Amino acid sequence: MKCNDRVFGLLMLVLAVAYGWGATQFPEPFGGGEAIGPETFPILLAVVLALSSLYLIVKPDPGSKWPPARTGLELLIAVVVLIAYVLLLQPLGFIITTTLAVGTLCWRMGAAPMRAYATGLIAGIVVYFLFTIGLDLSLPLGVLSVLEGS
Repeated sequence: MKCNDRVFGLLMLVLAVAYGWGATQFPEPFGGGEAIGPETFPILLAVVLALSSLYLIVKPDPGSKWPPARTGLELLIAVVVLIAYVLLLQPLGFIITTTLAVGTLCWRMGAAPMRAYATGLIAGIVVYFLFTIGLDLSLPLGVLSVLEGS
């Protein structure tokens, strides 16, 4: 049933356009525009998602079916986690929000809760330092900003 892939592709294309547009709305960084700014990675993701969506619309899988209810529920939980991630990123900060999001998604995929959230914490810390030190891009610290030196 080709309609399933086409509907999904169309929904993902709408998401890609909205995500790409949202990425262009970031304020210009202090000190002027840069070749690689905070919008670069989200725009790259939006382009990849748009191209993948167009492929699904043009050439759907002939044997695709709607996922079972359990899979649909897991997908819904993942979407809720990602929406919560966006809403909590500024107030809680990158490390805590990433710990909660990655931990919850790992747990939903079958990892033991302690391992899932340990993975989330390690991922949050590593990615935070890669972005802040390696790429010199700032990520919000949120409630952990009290640990920041003056």
